[in-house]
This record gives sequence, C-alpha cells and structure tokens, in this order.
Amino acid sequence: MNRAPKSVWRRPTHFFAFGLGSGTVPWAPGTFGTLAAIPFYWMMADLPLGWYLGICFVAFIVGVWLCDKTSHDLGVHDHSGIVWDEFVGYWLTMAAVPFSWEAALWGFVVFRIFDVFKPWPIRWADRRVAGGFGIMIDDVMAGVYAWSTMHLWFWLH
Repeated sequence: MNRAPKSVWRRPTHFFAFGLGSGTVPWAPGTFGTLAAIPFYWMMADLPLGWYLGICFVAFIVGVWLCDKTSHDLGVHDHSGIVWDEFVGYWLTMAAVPFSWEAALWGFVVFRIFDVFKPWPIRWADRRVAGGFGIMIDDVMAGVYAWSTMHLWFWLH
C-alpha cells in the first residue's frame, strides 16, 4: 500500500491524477476512483456520442500528462492512488450505454473485473509500457473489454 502524499491537496496535477482525491483512500483506491467516476458519467450520459467520446479522448490525453507528471514527482511509476486512468476506463466502458443506475453499477463491476484481473494483452501492457501512457493504456484496454461485455449483454437482452 502506498500512502497518499500531502501534495494531492496542494498540487492540482496530483489532485486530478488522484481522481479529485478519491485515490487517497488507504485501501482499494482503484475501486474508489471508479466509484468517483460514476457521477461524471451520469452528467455525460445524455451527450451525443461524438461529444462523449471527445471528452474521453481529451481526458485520456490529459491523463497521460497528469499521470506521467504525478508519477515522476512522486518517484513511483504507478502509485496506487493515481486513479485518473480508472475514470477514463470507466467512461469508456459506459460509452453508448443507456443511462440507468443498474447499468452504471453493472459497468462498474465489469470494468473492475477487467482492471483487476488484466487478461491478455492488458497485463502485457501494464508490465511493459512505461510513463503516463503506460499508466493510462491498461485501463483504457480494460475499458474496451468492459465496453464490449456491456454491449454484448445489452444486445443479448
């Protein structure tokens, strides 16, 4: 377990990388980061798909920089409290999913499963891709897997 640095509350880059502070919890920060992403999904859910994906893309690009800067500042490649990647991964999971609290919860569970267990090639990327891009890409990949699962589930029902 990595303790959350005090800089989270003083430096905007760290605050955002730590998911607006949600990554400072002492246990399961990725889970809390994903939970913190849900209200933002709720606010974005009714946007046209192009706008929604545009926000995800910008959040990814900004996230690469945020995560790289914060991990460099802390001297830890992927501090467990850096959860901006969970925000983006969850938002990708929920792309084009009709909003309901049941879907939001289901998306949370499915995303966390892929993020925690990291099936191939997610685990490969997590271990081999460095920097802010490396921190972000495994969660984006987990989000794509979870998105596929969500849409398959909706298609079958």
